[in-house]
Amino acid sequence: MLLAMLTEGNPEADVVINGVKLTPGQSMALRVACTSYLSDMSEPGKLGNDEHGETMRKGYHTHMEVILGLIIR
Repeated sequence: MLLAMLTEGNPEADVVINGVKLTPGQSMALRVACTSYLSDMSEPGKLGNDEHGETMRKGYHTHMEVILGLIIR
């Protein structure tokens, strides 16, 4: 499970994955990776120009927007 909340004094989210709290550096790396993936999934055809690829790309994009919204909240 992924939980994220901003804390005072730490600009990075508190992220807990399967009961393990990430360090601020690990949280930053996760935020940057998610931002990069969101950018990649913004490009039509990134997972193929067929219907399945576009459906998957749009789904990943939508879910990544939600996750990043939690991380940068």
